[in-house]
Amino acid sequence: MTARQQWTIVLGIVALLAVLLAAATHYLGDELFPVSVGSAAPPMQASTVDGTKRMKTLADYKNKVVLLNVWATWCEPCRVEMPSIEKLHRTYGPQGLAVVAVSVDDAGMEDRVRDFAKELGLTFEILHDPSRTTSASYQITGYPETFIIARDGTIRKKVIGAADWSSEANRALIRELLGSATASR
Repeated sequence: MTARQQWTIVLGIVALLAVLLAAATHYLGDELFPVSVGSAAPPMQASTVDGTKRMKTLADYKNKVVLLNVWATWCEPCRVEMPSIEKLHRTYGPQGLAVVAVSVDDAGMEDRVRDFAKELGLTFEILHDPSRTTSASYQITGYPETFIIARDGTIRKKVIGAADWSSEANRALIRELLGSATASR
């Protein structure tokens, strides 16, 4: 076997490995790169439901601590946890907490999403993502699912299911991330 043939075989093997790596990344991306505590928050894009229909991304909340909640109007646990999220927002929103609730209700359900927010007296940002791209990006396994994202874009907490966001443990984490550990409770 000549040196040229040997190099052809080596290059063929390298090319095959590159194709296999690309395929594995594409088809097994969620398993290879899970969205978890300590990882960078993936991109997010959803539209406002306040009548102006603007697209918002995670970059719109730069330099803020973000509570990203993915939910739906038909989800009873979502309804249960929303008042505690509102309480957290009212306490820490002025200090730099951005509460962003992304509804995954179907297209055309903007009125229902707005009515839900109005009924519960929600004053934080409500977005709508009927294509569920946020669910895919964040590897959502059920609703609600919530992520606390630090100012540097790192996921600091992930909660699957409803939680009491006004609990002392959750408030302490928010205070820590806001840099106000001794802030009023």
